Amino acid sequence: MMVESKKKPVKGADKKANRRGAARLAAVQALYQMDIAGAGINDIFAEFESHWLGNEVEGDKYLPAEAAFFRDVVSGVVRDQAKLDPLIDEALSKGWPLKRIDAILRAVLRAGAYELEHRKDVPGRVVVSEYVDVAHAFVEAEETGMVNAVLDQIARQFRGSEFARAGG
Repeated sequence: MMVESKKKPVKGADKKANRRGAARLAAVQALYQMDIAGAGINDIFAEFESHWLGNEVEGDKYLPAEAAFFRDVVSGVVRDQAKLDPLIDEALSKGWPLKRIDAILRAVLRAGAYELEHRKDVPGRVVVSEYVDVAHAFVEAEETGMVNAVLDQIARQFRGSEFARAGG
């Protein structure tokens, strides 16, 4: 039950950044599938690692994803969802609680919020930008603007000094 991506597969060199981008896209897909189909994390890991990461999906060849990064984001969101969801709710505009947001956007916001809190090895602005790119694969520009605004607000909570230093 994969959500249809408008994003074309990543072409070019198999760089770490590209493998992480592929892992983020896969993590959002996995979180979406878990949310919609109620699939368990072990089933998701098995399915994605054997059928999706670095393979052909619907005729498109995808870059190999960084499997450890994929597992970290998915398992971290599952573990911390009860803490992440209220943060995201708070950052969303009034009247739009997380439960009213499309499942694919919930997955993008949860993965982005998790990475902002726990993956200090990745600059905050990179995390926000990457998840806005992931959102572009599935939704229109207006919704990606919301993703950018929400993740930027969460980034400033977890990484205030990083954003202050950069003049943002």
